[in-house]
Amino acid sequence: MFVANRMTKNPTVVTPDTGIDTAARLMKKGRFRRLPVVEDGKLVGFLNDKDIMRVSPSPATTLSRYEVTTLLSKLKVADIMQKNVISVGEDATIEEAALLMYKEKIGGLPVVSNVGAVVGVITETDIFKTFVDVMALEQGRTRLTIDVEDRIGVVADIAGIFAGKGYSIDSLVTCRQPTGRYEIIVRTDLTDDAEIDALAKALGDKGYNVIHTAKIG
Repeated sequence: MFVANRMTKNPTVVTPDTGIDTAARLMKKGRFRRLPVVEDGKLVGFLNDKDIMRVSPSPATTLSRYEVTTLLSKLKVADIMQKNVISVGEDATIEEAALLMYKEKIGGLPVVSNVGAVVGVITETDIFKTFVDVMALEQGRTRLTIDVEDRIGVVADIAGIFAGKGYSIDSLVTCRQPTGRYEIIVRTDLTDDAEIDALAKALGDKGYNVIHTAKIG
């Protein structure tokens, strides 16, 4: 899954000489928290709502609304934007974008094409939505967590047990545990309790312990 398929495309952008008051209005109207800053078609900065809040008067200010507006109108995006911009390519994977955002402790990234043009924005919300879609959380599925050892062929064995019972696997994720073992999280469209119990028993008979089951969605 690639960033290009999950990002917000054709985002609203501003230039370095855009007024802060104008940028703030754009963000409020569009209900977004970030604006790429472009100049001559290239990404030169990134502006978020925290940058604007940092230069805005405190709510306890004695300034009038007109004075606040006048103050902000004198500031330009170039005065407060983030200049050392961390971006991601549109051909990057969602995993790469998520890891970059996690390491840099940021909630969103501008997305650029191979010629440096801004083509989108990817945010933490897009990452969360991707996780929800990958795990089929909205579709009403049964979730089984299986404790397994780290050895070759485990996933194939488990898939074979499902196939042997005539059940499909909607999604499968492996999570390494501190002990070195793995938890394999499988989602299937099974809903009948008796069938779920029978599947858990079949897995257990092959040495795969189902440590948790839940119906989600």
